[in-house]
Amino acid sequence: MVKVVRVHETGAPSVMRLEDAEVPAPGRGEALVRHTVIGVNFIDTYFRSGLYKAPTGLPFVPGSEAAGVVEAVGEGVTDVAVGDRVVYAGSVGAYAEKRVVATDRLVPIPDGIDDRTAAACLLKGMTVQYLVRRTFPVGPEHTVLFHAGAGGVGQIAGQWLKAIGCTSIATAGGPEKCRIAREAGFTHVIDYRSEDFVARVGELTGGAKCHVVYDSIGKDTFPASLDCLRPLGTFVSFGNASGAVPPFDMLLLSQKGGLYATRPTLFHYTATRADLLATAADLFAMIASGKVTIAIGQEFALYDVVKCHEALESRATTGSSILTV
Repeated sequence: MVKVVRVHETGAPSVMRLEDAEVPAPGRGEALVRHTVIGVNFIDTYFRSGLYKAPTGLPFVPGSEAAGVVEAVGEGVTDVAVGDRVVYAGSVGAYAEKRVVATDRLVPIPDGIDDRTAAACLLKGMTVQYLVRRTFPVGPEHTVLFHAGAGGVGQIAGQWLKAIGCTSIATAGGPEKCRIAREAGFTHVIDYRSEDFVARVGELTGGAKCHVVYDSIGKDTFPASLDCLRPLGTFVSFGNASGAVPPFDMLLLSQKGGLYATRPTLFHYTATRADLLATAADLFAMIASGKVTIAIGQEFALYDVVKCHEALESRATTGSSILTV
């Protein structure tokens, strides 16, 4: 028997319960992974609250990211071996001491990167990779607005954009989070609590505005994010921290300058194993080079998962959050 966190009905953080569970033996193409560290991401709250429907239905085990050690493998497995350190970011089920995972979703952890870093960075770091490399390939000539610059994704993005050499603008809430965003490497930081971020973007860019806006906030920053874009700019919505972006008339994009809008997800960019490994390799290379470091702002034990989600949803967190097993 192992300890797992289960959600029997969607709702507030208190719906999560720590329970005992049996873990099946790995089948063909699967491995049993003993978790050492579990990564926590805002998307976990979407499944728990019911904003996103868990693919397994109710009850389900939340969590999509963890690092650990392979304890057993099923028939036909050649991707990993018993004793390998691995990390994954995928479907729900990670809030557990052990889990069976399809081996084509497991990424070997390189030497020199510890389990805490791997679990704290894979989903967030690969998200930044696809956003700035593929959704809108950012170059030194671009001006970028990135909301929530003090968060786990935001801090990685600030460092990555600095390495690219573009002009990067972040939003953050309050002096302390603005300080964190500045230290992450953003060229400019706007305190959305005391400043009108649309007006401030206009001032910072001399009225030219941005080539791309990366928005994980959702309802609270829409449609204002569109007003930060220059003609033919790109609006990238990749999260809903304040709630989903409401339905809108496509003519709005024309009225605001022939804008592009997209709602990508990491899982579309890492659907094949080749893409998964290439995306992770780019992230790990950035970490190994020292251009990106991973800040773990909060650490909770697995049995304190309710407190973890409460902190996350109250926007009291900075950097990455992890659960220890």
